[in-house]
Amino acid sequence: MQNKVIIFSAPSGSGKSTIVNHILESYPQLEFSISATSRAPRGNERNGREYWFFSADEFRKMISEDRFVEYEEVYPGSFYGTLKSETERIWNRGHVIIFDVDVKGGVNLKRFFGDLALSVFIQAPSIECLKERLLSRGTDSMEAIEKRVAKAAEEIEFAQGKFDYTLVNDDLGAAFAEADKIIGDFIEKGTRPAGR
Repeated sequence: MQNKVIIFSAPSGSGKSTIVNHILESYPQLEFSISATSRAPRGNERNGREYWFFSADEFRKMISEDRFVEYEEVYPGSFYGTLKSETERIWNRGHVIIFDVDVKGGVNLKRFFGDLALSVFIQAPSIECLKERLLSRGTDSMEAIEKRVAKAAEEIEFAQGKFDYTLVNDDLGAAFAEADKIIGDFIEKGTRPAGR
């Protein structure tokens, strides 16, 4: 199997992780690429499961050692990135890599992997809906939510025309079906959907 990657990006609260988890259950040949971050774990997150957690200083050191496919300083001192060792580990197992990354990370990964990659942007039906979803999580302060909502508006604007496909997550069942179709076509036939 040719080395392939599938990139899912979305503003926080768009339902990206829910859709990615569904895809992972549907396609056993996919394997999740665990991103690295310098932020602290949230809730029940564990090192090596949801993220590889590092301090900002450790992250900067790894940048200087060229250990990332891509990385982004999302907020001052808050880094996210994709370790080269992760992509090698997954391809060595004969699997297709699935990425769940922020929007700039998704654009950078698509640029890096080119035709080996299918990039999908997931967006909530509206900014108001996205804010409600973030509030219902109950994991962030109001200040953090306001920061995320402002960031989401920027990311939606930035993403225009930079992804192979945009999936609007208005109804979760329909979003699952749409994701299944575009992923299945890419894995089995190597075809990309005609935008949206």
